[in-house]
Amino acid sequence: MASLNLFSFFALLFLCHGALHLQASHHHVYSRLQDGVSAVGSSSSSSKGQPYRTGYHFQPPKNWINDLSGPMIYKGIYHLFYQYNPKGAVWGNIVWAHSTSTDLINWTPQGYGIYPSHPSDINGTWSGSTTFLQDGTPAILYTGINPKNQQVQNLAVPKNRSDPYLKDWVKNLKNPLMAPTPQNRINASSFRDPTTAWMGRDKIWRVIIGSKVDRKGMAVLYTSKDFVNWVRADHPLHSTDGTGMWECPDFFPVLVGGYKNGLDTSKLGPKVKHVLKVSLDDTKHDHYTIGNYDPIKDVYTPDHDGLADKDFGLRYDYGKYYASKTFFDSSMNRRILLGWINESSSVVDDIKKGWSGVHTIPRTIWLHKSGKQLVQWPVKELEKLRGKPVVVPTRVLNGGSKVEVKGVTAVQADVEMYFGKFDLSRAEKLDPSWTDPQLICSRMGSSVRGKLGPFGLLVLGSKGLEEYTAVFYRIFKASDSKYVVLMCSDQSKSSLNNANDKTTYGTFLDIDPIKEMLSLRTLIDHSIVESFGGFGKSCITSRVYPTLAIDGAAHLYAFNNGTQHVRIARLTAWSMKKAHIA
Repeated sequence: MASLNLFSFFALLFLCHGALHLQASHHHVYSRLQDGVSAVGSSSSSSKGQPYRTGYHFQPPKNWINDLSGPMIYKGIYHLFYQYNPKGAVWGNIVWAHSTSTDLINWTPQGYGIYPSHPSDINGTWSGSTTFLQDGTPAILYTGINPKNQQVQNLAVPKNRSDPYLKDWVKNLKNPLMAPTPQNRINASSFRDPTTAWMGRDKIWRVIIGSKVDRKGMAVLYTSKDFVNWVRADHPLHSTDGTGMWECPDFFPVLVGGYKNGLDTSKLGPKVKHVLKVSLDDTKHDHYTIGNYDPIKDVYTPDHDGLADKDFGLRYDYGKYYASKTFFDSSMNRRILLGWINESSSVVDDIKKGWSGVHTIPRTIWLHKSGKQLVQWPVKELEKLRGKPVVVPTRVLNGGSKVEVKGVTAVQADVEMYFGKFDLSRAEKLDPSWTDPQLICSRMGSSVRGKLGPFGLLVLGSKGLEEYTAVFYRIFKASDSKYVVLMCSDQSKSSLNNANDKTTYGTFLDIDPIKEMLSLRTLIDHSIVESFGGFGKSCITSRVYPTLAIDGAAHLYAFNNGTQHVRIARLTAWSMKKAHIA
């Protein structure tokens, strides 16, 4: 936790006033989009009975949602703030909507948290983060758009600290606390999304804000003694040429050694590494690096700056996933990751169905024991929604075969499967020029037969398999002693509606099939296919809209379309109950 002394806290309260209620999104075309929404999306259609509404992923009853902002746990209650358009299913009129939970799965809506009301945010209240001050007060730093359409940083605190639901917020009278000036060389149109702040051993706060100068993306660093008066540091925490705008940066410590324990953002020590994650506006992907933070020089140095090669660096999720945020769950001693899943349908279809945007299942996140990457896994609480397990006995899948997993609600399920004992001598060689896993998956989809693969799951499949989404593996031989595992999510046949985005996603999985069993866990939720490969080493989220494989007409299969047989060591599937999300 972090720091205000008692005097500073009361001074902060004195400087605050008003009720804080709503927020907005990421582009400085706020007014134009707002006008567009009032024209086409002011009255949303009913969302009841729609086949693409999710059963256990978070989404409000109607309208547009995007970035998560300021998630936290306070007095035993989880808080989810997110950008929301009360008037329609496209971006605009954005507020900070607010829901609460006791388990991260079932959510109850509260009143809006923040909305444009002061000169410092009158043209927009954009993304931000929550920091716990030293006395336990949650403080939100968020981006506002002022009358000059400049991006500036603002502060809000709860009106009533004793309220566990934090229904009312007040804005600081000194807002904006950080703003572009000729002296600080800030790009006024690229200065947004403050992170959770952290405190150094010198009792000084640090926070970073996403920005860019020309094509150089950067995490601009500010410091403060009292969380109100902020000074820009003479250098960014980190920057990388050629990456463009860094949105929604996140900076947090992780424990070395493969431990799943999470750490408070201010934690330092010899067994601690740091993660810098940025959402790249150019690619619309979330990229991260692992490295070392020097708390004296306030410089972060990645072990490998994958941001410089933004097409092949480390990513949280290799599918449709953006604007993620983590927070430290002090009640369970874990770090939780949440992300936004955008639509793959057209804007016209979004308006017809009356909503747009979903959030991923909250994931526990930690540093793998190798130190080379993070690991993610759905929070344990999700398993409370599981029904009776359906178990497929250990069996061999011959080349070109499939087996239906029956007795499961195929549109709303959780599936875990494990493959093992491969005849790796049969693996085909990997062409050294095949360096782009997504391109390989696109060219070698589930219908293209290899030797060891494709094998995995066919989800949301129609009876005649006119429609299906395939989540699968291929194993290649890279050298005499090394093998490469490719993980793909093939959406090319996910829908007969060709107006949808049906991109195929892929990634290489850092796993040795000689020594390790190959696992695949897939969460299926009507229009979401959220998959975790290699016990959470790689994740791919797909957004699909079948026209035939909906509701009771959907089927689920384990399949092997390679020429060599593969062995299913275990397959367990659960129908998932519907979460309470009002």
